[in-house]
Amino acid sequence: MDGYHFLAFDLGASSGRAMLGTLQNKQIELKEIHRFQNKMMQVNGHHHWNIYSIFEELKTALKKCIHTHKIQPLSVAVDTWGVDFGLINEEGDIVGIPFAYRDHRTDNAMEQFFEEHMPSKELYAKTGIQFMQFNSLFQVYSMVKSQSSQLKIAKNLLFTPCLLSYLFSGVRKNEYSIASTSQMLQPATSNWDGDLVNKLGISEEFMGEVVMPGTVLGNIRKEICEEIGCDPIPVVAVGAHDTASAIASVPATEGNWAYLSSGTWSLMGIETEQPIINQATFDAAFTNEGGVDGTIRFLKNITGLWLIQESRKMWLDRGEDYSFPELVKMAAEAQPFKSFINPDAADFMNPANMLEAIDAYLVKTNQQSLDTPGEYARVIFESLAMKYRKTMEQIEELSDKKIDVLHIIGGGSNNKLLNQFAANALGINVVAGPDEATATGNLLMQARALGHLESLKEIRQVIINSFEPETFIPENTTEWNAAYERYSVLDK
Repeated sequence: MDGYHFLAFDLGASSGRAMLGTLQNKQIELKEIHRFQNKMMQVNGHHHWNIYSIFEELKTALKKCIHTHKIQPLSVAVDTWGVDFGLINEEGDIVGIPFAYRDHRTDNAMEQFFEEHMPSKELYAKTGIQFMQFNSLFQVYSMVKSQSSQLKIAKNLLFTPCLLSYLFSGVRKNEYSIASTSQMLQPATSNWDGDLVNKLGISEEFMGEVVMPGTVLGNIRKEICEEIGCDPIPVVAVGAHDTASAIASVPATEGNWAYLSSGTWSLMGIETEQPIINQATFDAAFTNEGGVDGTIRFLKNITGLWLIQESRKMWLDRGEDYSFPELVKMAAEAQPFKSFINPDAADFMNPANMLEAIDAYLVKTNQQSLDTPGEYARVIFESLAMKYRKTMEQIEELSDKKIDVLHIIGGGSNNKLLNQFAANALGINVVAGPDEATATGNLLMQARALGHLESLKEIRQVIINSFEPETFIPENTTEWNAAYERYSVLDK
């Protein structure tokens, strides 16, 4: 196979996969090499990630690439979800098992931090990051409060993708886009906020050096090369936060566009050159995270397909095995606008039973109850579309820009019903694809790091050359506008 070959390890909160990318004639071709399940595990009443199992899966993927597909990639790179981390001791070993962001130990940590150390407005002014109870700052704070022995013996903190890169390369460095999700980094810089980390009783040295996307960290360790049976391969720090890699894959080079990275979470926003930090963005809970090429991802984190994923688990427990395409089909046939939920209500953060949580929410808000899986799915999809409209109105007001088109990327872009609902609710065209946006962004940033591409603009042109997006045009906007008035009562 001709061209330049790169291997992306793209990890989500429910699954991971390795994607082989071949760059040739300014086009990228993707092939899935390996896929595996990734899920939180409970140990001693806490939620954790099995980092060792994940690393073994990544090594298995590299072996498959080299020995089954007969391709040694020019480089490898890891991207994951944000905020989570592992701790490394003096000897270079991982301390304990990394916590998962949905662990309940941070349930009150955010409010306690505001009370004991810094008011919320001051913290937002320092970092420009949306408050979420699982942000790294509050995770570390919860460990400080509990006098964690792990924290006491740790030498360094590495965010999840950087931890996996360290296991491959032996290099302890944190990448900018993932570090920016921590709420401990100064906005639009690679500098830790010394005042914040000192309040936690840790140091900037503990948080480590921050490198920019496109940095070659070093080669895979000699012993791992021997185990896998390969020559030395560079490990690259790409946009290690999966959304940073995904946004690099938006097929747009001009105009006023917004993006929606659709998966377990829905990340909706715009790309800016400078952070937007003021009272209005604080009130609206917007975040300013690092992107590639010095860009800022001005966005809001919205609960996304987590709602349908968790609902499906409940049906499975009842012996009702509905595929996602089946749920979409049933939703399309269900009664429109029967009821709504606010996807970001605390009720849906991590309930034991998502269906019961939706039922309780509808009772609490005096709405109609639901009877069939199709009705639950329709309520979820319609409510997400309404949330997108609410968020878009805020984006336009806060940025003083009128958005012409919404680009939906990631796995959720395959949900044509939700794409159409988004177009209907927003009243603008929605362009869907690529669905493998994160892996593609990861791969093309590797290509750039090794000198095969020169800029973010050139990366996006490769995307345009390689994928055929699908456009959804608004329909039934009068009915959707009326329904939005009902939804707005729930989302103030």
